[in-house]
Amino acid sequence: MNGPEPVRSLLDKIAAREQALADEGEQVRARLDELTSRLRELEQEAEHLRITCKTGLALADEPDPQPTVPQHPAYQQILAAFAEARNPLRARDLCQALDLDIIPKNIESTRHKLKRLVSRGILTEPEPGLFTLLRA
Repeated sequence: MNGPEPVRSLLDKIAAREQALADEGEQVRARLDELTSRLRELEQEAEHLRITCKTGLALADEPDPQPTVPQHPAYQQILAAFAEARNPLRARDLCQALDLDIIPKNIESTRHKLKRLVSRGILTEPEPGLFTLLRA
């Protein structure tokens, strides 16, 4: 009595398993589509950040179109002294040109101002401690 009934039962089990696998395959494909879409979104956002970073670095490397001189009158005096100078100046030389006492406090204060003017693109420091007007 091992006829058609056990075979039909086995075929029904195989068909049920096949359907279960097909259903699970559809679910996996749907999840894969979701993950693929999310991956594209993440890659696009990362690309936007790379572009933003690259643009930011490029802009940071560009000099300011018009350097601004600090408003304090001492900076105007410094620039006037450089306009008259024929050679680059050191902080000590500038103190002498501005009739300041040659003491460490004045020299360091002057050096600080010169460094600020270098950072703003108004002066240049061709060698350490030696300053000159930036020529366009």
